[in-house]
Amino acid sequence: MRNRTNWALASPKTLLSAFMTFLPLALACLLTTTFTAQMNAQTFTVIHNFVGSFDGSEPTSGVTIDRAGNLYGTTFFGDQATGTAYRMSHRSGGWLLTPLYYFTNMPTGVVPYDRPIFGPDGILYFTTGFGGIGPCLTYNNTTGCGVVLTLGPLPTPPPTPITPWLETVLYRFTGGADGGNPYSADLVFDRTGNIYSTTFNGGSSVCPGGCGVVYKMTKTNNTWTESVVYTFANSTDGSHPWAGVTLDNAGNLYGTTSAGGASGFGTVYELSPSGSGWTFRTLYTFQGQADGGVPYSGLTFDQVGNLWGSASTNGTGNGGTIFELTPSGNNWNFNTVFEFAGPSGAFFPGPVTDLTFDSHGSIYGTTRVDGLFNFGSIFKLTPNGGGYTYTSLHDFTGGADGGYPRSNVTFDSSGNMYGTASEGGSGNRQTCVGACGVVWEVTP
Repeated sequence: MRNRTNWALASPKTLLSAFMTFLPLALACLLTTTFTAQMNAQTFTVIHNFVGSFDGSEPTSGVTIDRAGNLYGTTFFGDQATGTAYRMSHRSGGWLLTPLYYFTNMPTGVVPYDRPIFGPDGILYFTTGFGGIGPCLTYNNTTGCGVVLTLGPLPTPPPTPITPWLETVLYRFTGGADGGNPYSADLVFDRTGNIYSTTFNGGSSVCPGGCGVVYKMTKTNNTWTESVVYTFANSTDGSHPWAGVTLDNAGNLYGTTSAGGASGFGTVYELSPSGSGWTFRTLYTFQGQADGGVPYSGLTFDQVGNLWGSASTNGTGNGGTIFELTPSGNNWNFNTVFEFAGPSGAFFPGPVTDLTFDSHGSIYGTTRVDGLFNFGSIFKLTPNGGGYTYTSLHDFTGGADGGYPRSNVTFDSSGNMYGTASEGGSGNRQTCVGACGVVWEVTP
């Protein structure tokens, strides 16, 4: 890889010069849509092709949308193979991608996996899986166990169309008892502004590298403090939570683990405030059979208080499942709602991110490999009497339309859906450190 400026350490003047140099390329190349297909009265459109340069490559999570309709997301790789954060805005009938930050400074975190989430103060909060401090090591010699960070506009930005944003590290994981490597675990805020989420590693040494933790971030004055809510032990409680947690109105936390449990296929768990601590309870243990297994996605509440999630593999069709947990007294009843048909031998072909509901109770999501061409799909499950009707909104081909989505589905106020695919697109794979990937829109 050729030598490049370390943008995370560069001065605002240097960054501004680079952004202004990039502006003509952004306006010329990033406004165009490149792939449109009609399926089931929906229009699927690629609204950005990542090219592995200033815009990044391989988006491993979905997007967050603000009130103005702008999209915010992250990429796993980027200009120096350590990730980017970006914003997409409507421009001249198309979309303009603006790079917000390049994760090239190891001490302040690199390689983001999760979505940026808007905090109560209006700035973006998310994590990186590596960088910071600690002994954690990834395949390209990226060190550090990840950080919790904020990203926001400069206090006094220069009067230009594109300006870099400012990163502030809130916490650096050590990979020890505090946890390590927060992967695709979106952050969630409670009513008082505390943050909750998970790390995939760290915590108990029963697992190599640790079994993962649920953690809390508390702000006092201008200082954030991390505390561990629960440490997984790779027993009936599970291990290695990939997704974050879901918070109910009573302050209880709900989540999944991708491994552990009585059968080794993961669990669904609950954490309830109890005095000065928390009470842990396993709500369900996956058997790796018709119920599915290895849930990488988190949990979503429907309008009546039931919990919904997905398993990435197993089920009778070997393509993963959609499941529902219904409260019954002090317990929860588990029900497999839908089973996907997956290609033989595929690893984790089903959904790997959280589900989304519309106002009519229909369920939306993506599958990573399932679908007509075995490159993943965007699906809808519509309530139909006592069951659900499956509709494919798009089957990825792995070509210009993208492939292997690991994205949630996000709606705007007009009912348009947005997400990402981690591979494919028209970007030159030789210029991408990993796969290139796309941002897509489905318009009703």
